[in-house]
Amino acid sequence: MGRWEPNARGRLEQAALELYVERGYEQTPVAEITKRAGLTERTFFRHFADKREVLFAGSGRLEELCVGAVAAAPPTATPMEAVAAALDAAAGAFEERGELVRLRQGVIDANAELRERELIKLASLSGALADALRDRGVDELAARLAAEAAIGVLKVAFGRWIDQGQERPLQPLLSECFDVLRTLSVRGADAG
Repeated sequence: MGRWEPNARGRLEQAALELYVERGYEQTPVAEITKRAGLTERTFFRHFADKREVLFAGSGRLEELCVGAVAAAPPTATPMEAVAAALDAAAGAFEERGELVRLRQGVIDANAELRERELIKLASLSGALADALRDRGVDELAARLAAEAAIGVLKVAFGRWIDQGQERPLQPLLSECFDVLRTLSVRGADAG
């Protein structure tokens, strides 16, 4: 094996995901991942803190993408429109990875530790969205509520997208969820 291996990170991610699907997350040691990728354990740990982080390594990039979309939203955008723009940007990133996203989610859904890590990731994304909204001048309460609502929309739309075999693009599913959310608040006002 040479000193430098092209796309080592991608190869490790692919090998890990394949093995997690085949054998299960718990039954897959790092040594097997590196063997399948044709790399060393040292290389693995240069890229990832542990085997769990293979599945969550993109979290920081996703946050940056979403925060950037909130910042780039037109100045006239409401907080919900700004977070909707963030989720639209995320949808594009998820769709680019297609089948890998679906496989990743299956691995996460099958393991309680990974589901917990996913919730931590979503909480971090919510905090980042709220911070980005506050940077736009949105007050604390509205920023936190819009960010948490966006995470709820993301979870429901993403789940539908995965469950439907990704037949429909994710963005329209996000839009449907935001539409229903708006309708719920209108109905609540009419009922009073």
